[in-house]
Amino acid sequence: MKLFVILSRFPYPLEKGDKLRAYHQLKELHASGYEIHLCCLTDHDISEIGQKEIQKYCKELHVFKLNKLLIYINMAFQIVTSKPFQVGYFYQKRIAKKINKLIEQVKPDHIYCQLIRTAEYVKNIHDIPKTLDYMDALSKGMLRRAQASKGIRKYIFNIEGRRLNEYENRIFDYFNYHTIISEQDREFINHPLADKITVVENGIAEDFFDYKTEVVSYYDIVFVGNMNYPPNIKCAEFIVEEILPLMADDTQVILCGASPSSKIIQLGNNPNVTVTGWVDDIKAAYRSGKVFVAPLFIGSGLQNKLLEAMALEIPCVTTPLANNALNAEAEKEILIATDAQEFANAIQLLLGDEQKAFEIAQSGKTFVHENFSWYRSVLKLDKSIFNQKE
Repeated sequence: MKLFVILSRFPYPLEKGDKLRAYHQLKELHASGYEIHLCCLTDHDISEIGQKEIQKYCKELHVFKLNKLLIYINMAFQIVTSKPFQVGYFYQKRIAKKINKLIEQVKPDHIYCQLIRTAEYVKNIHDIPKTLDYMDALSKGMLRRAQASKGIRKYIFNIEGRRLNEYENRIFDYFNYHTIISEQDREFINHPLADKITVVENGIAEDFFDYKTEVVSYYDIVFVGNMNYPPNIKCAEFIVEEILPLMADDTQVILCGASPSSKIIQLGNNPNVTVTGWVDDIKAAYRSGKVFVAPLFIGSGLQNKLLEAMALEIPCVTTPLANNALNAEAEKEILIATDAQEFANAIQLLLGDEQKAFEIAQSGKTFVHENFSWYRSVLKLDKSIFNQKE
């Protein structure tokens, strides 16, 4: 079966959630026998190593570099339209012509688009079944960012959130099938038939469960993520500025992840805080901390960082918002906190009670192992969507 896939980013290296989801879906679909024709948009050069890694799973790989001047022009043009700014960012007519020509040549059995950012490229193709992976409810995440912002940023995020909400609704009718990462995100899609969207959760790579390397837990608190992503920046700031002052004076924090912003780098000026930047072994980074802390108050989707930490037997503390998508059992598989003092209390409990920390870690790992698998996740696409006949 010929599957034509369009991504808004090149899915390697795996430092962002959409890349991780795309990479493992491509890998599993390839293993299931699909002939994958992949088109990736990018705003930067792609390494030869990255291209070789992705080519292993594709019949054809096409990388389209976005013209930076056109990005600025398109973003400015969105001021007088109703489309979201990020849709304008990723859509360029010259690339659309190339993608449509490829579709004519390949004659795929199915078209699969990840994120609404790619929907414009194929929305008017009606003779081939199409699936849109919303992944997250982007509108809800943007509106949460607006609530946490001030001034002009609040104004812009509110506009973008409302536009995303309207676009998520409107683009629904251009696609035959729809997927999303969690039931919580599905509830935020503003369409009368939103309950028909198939929930396709993320999975967890088996090497997280099988990780045997001994790593000394030098740090009390660990947080891992793309350190240039606003919700992750907010998490790191909350840990250092709100939680850490409530902890013992010798409490040590490590912040691991690619592309640390200037705000993250500044947090590293605290003698109790270590900022690593990119690390070659992300599993070792997780295991370097005794408690994984994710104070996520904005954003959307299912958090891979929680899945990975739990799979590596690290007790986790997070917010109700993050756990609503994860659906782990509070006090058994994960600890839940709503403010800095509750986070500090939960962390102190886990640091001071080794047996409690062990039980939470073991139950968390079992929960993730039983409920999150890339194989089972992609099986939903394979059996429920891609093999349906129009």
